[in-house]
Amino acid sequence: MTAFENSLSYAQELDANDPLKDFRSKFIIPVHEGKEQAYFLGNSLGLQPKTTKAEISKILDEWGSYGVEAFFKGDNPWLHFHEQLTIPLSLIVGALPEEISVMNQLTVNLHLMLASFYLPTGKRKKILCEAKAFPSDQYMLETQAKHHGLDPEEIIVEVTPRPGEHKIHTEDILTAINQHKSELALILFSGLNYYSGQVFDMKMITEAGQAVGAKVGFDLAHAAGNIELKLHDWNVDFACWCNYKYLNSGPGAIGGVFIHERYHRDRAIPRLAGWWGYDKTTRFNMEKGFQPIPSAEGWQLSTPSTILYASHKAALDIIQSAGWFTILEKSRSLNDYLWHIIDDVQNEFANRFTCITPRLNEEKGSQVSLLTHSKGRKLFDKLTRAGFITDWREPDLVRLAPVPLYNTYEEVWRLGQTLKQILAEGL
Repeated sequence: MTAFENSLSYAQELDANDPLKDFRSKFIIPVHEGKEQAYFLGNSLGLQPKTTKAEISKILDEWGSYGVEAFFKGDNPWLHFHEQLTIPLSLIVGALPEEISVMNQLTVNLHLMLASFYLPTGKRKKILCEAKAFPSDQYMLETQAKHHGLDPEEIIVEVTPRPGEHKIHTEDILTAINQHKSELALILFSGLNYYSGQVFDMKMITEAGQAVGAKVGFDLAHAAGNIELKLHDWNVDFACWCNYKYLNSGPGAIGGVFIHERYHRDRAIPRLAGWWGYDKTTRFNMEKGFQPIPSAEGWQLSTPSTILYASHKAALDIIQSAGWFTILEKSRSLNDYLWHIIDDVQNEFANRFTCITPRLNEEKGSQVSLLTHSKGRKLFDKLTRAGFITDWREPDLVRLAPVPLYNTYEEVWRLGQTLKQILAEGL
């Protein structure tokens, strides 16, 4: 890890030498009482690109000029809009463009993927997931089990942290896979746990799960746009993510799906189908008998919202311009600096909070989760009043996620100074 300094001048020097320093100006920064806020909440909803409104306006203008013919006319016919999204996304999630479909929202997509990849038969009915998965995933798995006439309490196996710990050890996940190997139908883990910020070893989980005959998928809501992913090379069966967090595509943004290419031409695989997933060359013949597009697009259902496409494109254009691997490099550096600052606060104010996010580079992304030991809500509220937009999770957790495209090292430094001031005042 770089030998950082905890000083304003040093933080400003890092900002001056930051290759992404000009990209902050491409986003709308929230302002309160005439002052820009320090927005550390990209793990919940990313900031709005300044180009979003113009991209949406293009769609509205095309709609006004052409009506439905905008699918076929104009400089960028809507019928081919999807291709503008899958190419940049393929680099971000480590996939082939044809392995990606931009559609629906996250939980809808997870349900669709389980229709294809959760096929309980005989003894093989169990689902393995992490404890304290995001509630939507818990509800999705619960209702999927009930849909198949199964008892969720019997078939959903959660891997938990060890007593007194907050992270889930990879070896404990592998042990659980081996323990239930003859009964395991599906493994569904987060790529990065929303609560603790822990990154899971997706490659190893995939290998172990597939070795015992289970399908393996991931919810990448907090991973896509945050950490390096290699879904194709890791041989993951499927993955889903939202695009409104680190990918800055707007509240309720259209979601993303990865389906490994080995499934694209498998006509035997069950799926819930819709017209937009029908083979493009004959889609408008309107014939009976579903013929899927031989790519991840074959899992699409309905005509997509081009307005949501446009919002997504505005964000992806910025990422392409910045360079995905440059973004990753700054993300690691910015997060390491945040850890340095937090360490300094803890050295001065011991036992006021605990960082429950694992510290190893391969086990963390942008997010740092601080488990407060007392008066955590007051700490959060005072940070908010001081101009820091962070996240509170009941009963005692503050989450911070500096984002490389619009957060600065100086903001991280000021966060540390503000934390010290708040703690020194005794909350």
